Amino acid sequence: MPAWAGDATQVELLALRKIMQELGRNMQAITGAISQEEWVQVVQLAPKVAAHPEPPLTEKMRILAYLGADATKFRNFDAQTHEAALAMKLAAASSDGKAVIQSFAHVQESCLGCHQAFRKPFVEHSSN
Repeated sequence: MPAWAGDATQVELLALRKIMQELGRNMQAITGAISQEEWVQVVQLAPKVAAHPEPPLTEKMRILAYLGADATKFRNFDAQTHEAALAMKLAAASSDGKAVIQSFAHVQESCLGCHQAFRKPFVEHSSN
């Protein structure tokens, strides 16, 4: 696995960390909106999850290089999150609460799967 560059790693990790924090805030806001049946807010927030920002190109390339053969698995989790968030938006636009909740669960499942597969090894590698 490739070595990460000294100070540049810290800067680049901040970009990924900020993206994840923003996703977390958006997911929390969606949870609140669902609990209040505020479908318009879900419609507004779901695309922020579906089309979340990506790390800068250099960081993205390093992440994919680090993941190696698991990069496809990582990308599949991201694609699942994207699709489920778009489905959640469509369900919210139709005020279909049950479908919103089901789509939200799919988003959460893809996030959890990715975190369980990649968070610990990535954090351990990046802190070296």
